[in-house]
Amino acid sequence: MGSLIITNPIIWADVPDISVIRVGTAYYMVSTSMHSMPGCPIMKSDNLQYWTIVNYVYDTLEDNDAHNLLDGIGIYGKGSWAANLRYHNGLYYVCFSCNDMKQFYVFRTADIENGQWERTVFQGVYHDPSLLFDEERVYVLHGNGNIYITELMSDVSAIKLGGVNQLLLETEHKGIMLRCEGCHAYKLNGYYYLFFIEWPNTGNRRRRQLCYRSRGLLGPYEHKVILDDDLGYRNHGIAQGGIVDTPTNEWYAVLFQDHDAVGRIPIVQPLSWVEDWPVIGMDGKALLAFKAQLPSTNPISLVQSDEFEYSENKLILNWQWNHNPDNRLWSVTARWGWLRLQTGNISKNVLFSRNTLTQRTEGPACIGITMLDVSHMRPGDHAGLVALQNQFGTVGVQITENGERQVAMCVKRGECDEETVEKHSFEGSLIYLKIHFDFENSVDMANFYFSSNGEDWKKIGSPLKMLYTLDHFMGYRIGLFNYATRHVGGHADFDYFHFVCKGADDDKWHIQH
Repeated sequence: MGSLIITNPIIWADVPDISVIRVGTAYYMVSTSMHSMPGCPIMKSDNLQYWTIVNYVYDTLEDNDAHNLLDGIGIYGKGSWAANLRYHNGLYYVCFSCNDMKQFYVFRTADIENGQWERTVFQGVYHDPSLLFDEERVYVLHGNGNIYITELMSDVSAIKLGGVNQLLLETEHKGIMLRCEGCHAYKLNGYYYLFFIEWPNTGNRRRRQLCYRSRGLLGPYEHKVILDDDLGYRNHGIAQGGIVDTPTNEWYAVLFQDHDAVGRIPIVQPLSWVEDWPVIGMDGKALLAFKAQLPSTNPISLVQSDEFEYSENKLILNWQWNHNPDNRLWSVTARWGWLRLQTGNISKNVLFSRNTLTQRTEGPACIGITMLDVSHMRPGDHAGLVALQNQFGTVGVQITENGERQVAMCVKRGECDEETVEKHSFEGSLIYLKIHFDFENSVDMANFYFSSNGEDWKKIGSPLKMLYTLDHFMGYRIGLFNYATRHVGGHADFDYFHFVCKGADDDKWHIQH
């Protein structure tokens, strides 16, 4: 089996609302994806430390103006929430609710890495759901504060008529700002275990992890706080997630922690059992690092560089579009070794630009670099790199009404419209662009650069103070964009995307291939 040192965070990037299972020796994880498409990434690991994306549950969730970013609003902070992953009798299941559609979705497949997913839709929101397979019966537990249980048909195709469908328990409310949610349900050791997050407004006043247990499915339940710790980070509690075992019967909790602008990052902790209660960490404290009896593998980043050298119009799985893409208007085969983004509708700023192609950012610091060919952009077009959240920053090229090219740095702060901070005339057709993200010690600053040769960089505009805002509910992403403000039909070509990340352990810069 071997051993390795698990170091937290296991991924210093936005991977929230995680749900992990083990099948054989492989661990699989799903995460919330909201307005990013394709959605519900399926990640795989051999050791809980290093993860790679192997599939998505869906390419697009719905086809309407909001999901297509054509209604002037979009689905920022909506879409899929708190997906739950389970394996039962040879099938993999993912379920979640979509707040903007007010629907509950269940997907299933026999091949989690390569298969197509069969979809079932239920009306109504089942908040933060967890599937529970109990022999031949299956339930979904859901809710915030008041936790409900709803029995489904054994094939999870519909609500079971005459089955269990009731309030299961009322969680604590006195001194609690955010009552229990984020349910992960298990049947183990002759008990039913329900894991929740809650946020008290007394005591430490931070998110914490609870466990409810009962000998009977319908109760009565008793409960304990099983982790109340922040790993020394700004009183941001580690909570919300589930548990998983190894083939040798060791147990781990996989939770997440709010880390400001970079997003919500996953944390793994050792778990033991004391009198049939789960105990997380050591002596009530979470561990930054610990030895685990798991196989050692080579490190891998969830964010990857891309030379855009494809034989077919299919991107590596690390990329996600901001909302549904218009697949008529992008290509990695029209020009070998380049990503082409063509304009197809008028947008007022990058938040409403279709076909913005994004990846996560990573801490403690990272850099994204691209080379852009602006030869075929039209008056009013704007293309470049974006640090994407509600309060965004861009560096790129704008084409004026008379066809002049200008390199510009733009920001959106608060509820204000986009503001051009600095711009200069640019004579060439090729330009290099760079954004430097610094998340270390909650600095949360981004700086923007351009170059005519890829070696001599000029800083432009002002640093962007990155803020994690709940209207997007997502950590900052880096994206490639091109949109029109006057005339559609132009296109911008990107030669590559290079991503360099600072190592949390060695303080060195590593290019991610």
